[in-house]
Amino acid sequence: MTATGRTSTAPDVVDVVALGESMVTFLPSRPGRLADVPSFDRAIGGAESNVACVLAAAGHSTRWVGRVGADGFGDHLVEAIGAYGVDVSAVRRDPARPTGIYFRTAGDRATDAHEVAYYRAGSAASAMSVDTMDLDAIRSGRVLHLSGITPALSADCLGLMRELTARRPGRPLVSFDVNHRPGLWRDAGHGHGPEVLLDLARGADLVFVGEDEAWGLGGPEAVRAALPEPELLVVKQGASGATAFHRTAGTGADEVTSVPALTVDVVAAVGAGDAFAAGFLSATLREKPVRERLRHGHLMAAAALTVPGDLATPPARDHADRLAALDDAAWGRLRLGPGWTQDVRGADEEVRTP
Repeated sequence: MTATGRTSTAPDVVDVVALGESMVTFLPSRPGRLADVPSFDRAIGGAESNVACVLAAAGHSTRWVGRVGADGFGDHLVEAIGAYGVDVSAVRRDPARPTGIYFRTAGDRATDAHEVAYYRAGSAASAMSVDTMDLDAIRSGRVLHLSGITPALSADCLGLMRELTARRPGRPLVSFDVNHRPGLWRDAGHGHGPEVLLDLARGADLVFVGEDEAWGLGGPEAVRAALPEPELLVVKQGASGATAFHRTAGTGADEVTSVPALTVDVVAAVGAGDAFAAGFLSATLREKPVRERLRHGHLMAAAALTVPGDLATPPARDHADRLAALDDAAWGRLRLGPGWTQDVRGADEEVRTP
């Protein structure tokens, strides 16, 4: 792996390529303020690499493309992500910039007590650009998965994202998770976050967006009206579920599909959004109907919500397929708790570990 240049070795085609920043995450050894926590455990974090790891664990071939420092933290990220079965051969090492890191408290991210301290300014990932990354490797998947975090990192990163979301013949299916992080855009200085993300989303084929981050619009239908270009738009509605708008071939009309969220005994409310995208993409790669794609998204999210960290072992494919195929009444009765991914009881029973 080299620091600069665009030399390509014509990488093998994989199911999904995910491009974005991954950072070393320091998780607290106990609840409390960052000022009071005496020690931290090291993990990995990054929306796009999370998706690649979950998909690899679910049996898909994946490649993560990113940029990390030529330092120990960079070594850790490459090794840890590679250990999930993700191809990391296209990751670039930057001798002049560090790998990003961050610390967070143990509390729910939705509460005011939650703290996150990022140390990513000037990171190796912020130097990703059209000139420093291997575009052939980036485009070597059936699906290219991107997120709205990358364009916030630097003007060069935004330029790379504009190149990758430009509509042109022969490109892979482009999946884009809006992932609007206002804190990242506040000091970006190279664009207004909501406007930039809407523009990039218009160039994607498949878009994931949370109703709470969708440009202040009211409801899934309003989001679709503002974003008609993607063939498939998924609006995540938190505890209410998710709604997909799928433009049918020939007519140009939308097929609208809504699936309620599952009842989950939450251990930690982290990683669910990335897991949902991974579940939906997994079912998309297997050409499942849209309703089942949404259900696989909910199931992968439930796997993440029932473990302490961002990444969870997904359910076996046949187990997930069985649950995704339940009738509406049985789906509504499901309650998933810690250990549910290993559960092999009948499809009409509650899936919960006491």
